[in-house]
Amino acid sequence: MIIRKALSQDAKELAEFNINIAWETEAVELIPEVITAGVRHMLENPQLGFYLVVELDNGIQASLMITTEWSDWRNGDFWWIQGVYVRPDYRRQGLYRELYARVKELAEQDPSVCGYRLYVDRENINAQKTYQTQGMHETRYKLYEELCTGLEFKK
Repeated sequence: MIIRKALSQDAKELAEFNINIAWETEAVELIPEVITAGVRHMLENPQLGFYLVVELDNGIQASLMITTEWSDWRNGDFWWIQGVYVRPDYRRQGLYRELYARVKELAEQDPSVCGYRLYVDRENINAQKTYQTQGMHETRYKLYEELCTGLEFKK
């Protein structure tokens, strides 16, 4: 197993993973051109964050994305774990555990990181249990959003 930062040549596969995530977790069909452009933009602009991928059995079998959020309360960055995807045949085999360990290892090398956050669908009990076993806990915060007028990202 190799865990590494994603490269530009991984963009198509990462976009496919995101399409799968959206469908599996929310029954949302993403527009392939939009998600592919979004993945490429992240890969071309490392100040936005990065992807980690798991190479195993001659292919990428899992990935996640890290973005940052500045916390003035803590004078540091939270790393937001997003877009966690593990191919179905590789689930429940510890790939996320290894990805999360790598996230923490990278964060320990960066003194600006103060913690890790993620959001998970309230009905995705298996994912919640996985995150709890890695030492994460549910916070007191709820997530709200409003999208800009005219934004199209799903079919």
